[in-house]
Amino acid sequence: MAIIRSFRDLRAYQQARQEANRVFEMTRTFPQEEKFSLTDQIRRSSRAVKSMIAEAWGHRRYPAAFVSKLTDAIGEANETQSWLDDALDCGYIKPAEHQNFDAAWQSIGGMIANMIVKADDFCKSAH
Repeated sequence: MAIIRSFRDLRAYQQARQEANRVFEMTRTFPQEEKFSLTDQIRRSSRAVKSMIAEAWGHRRYPAAFVSKLTDAIGEANETQSWLDDALDCGYIKPAEHQNFDAAWQSIGGMIANMIVKADDFCKSAH
């Protein structure tokens, strides 16, 4: 494992940040009537993933807290995928676009799950 000095060095954080920005750009095309529902919800959940990864990094001195925050991050990634399903069902995004976004969030969830499995390795560096 490479030396990680900050949560910003984590691939999962980097990818989540990139995808949250893509979600933001995509939702600019949503209808105005979705502003306080789907648009806000998918932006919030996608941004929460990277925030929870950052928070987990700050809690890595305590393995249980580290894993708990990462578990929450996976939940937010799954929520983002659910909102993407709604965007597809409403016709706001095309199936190919949905598939691309969905695969990216699935990959992020996998990276976070791997961090959970290797929590002891991440938490050692905090001591």
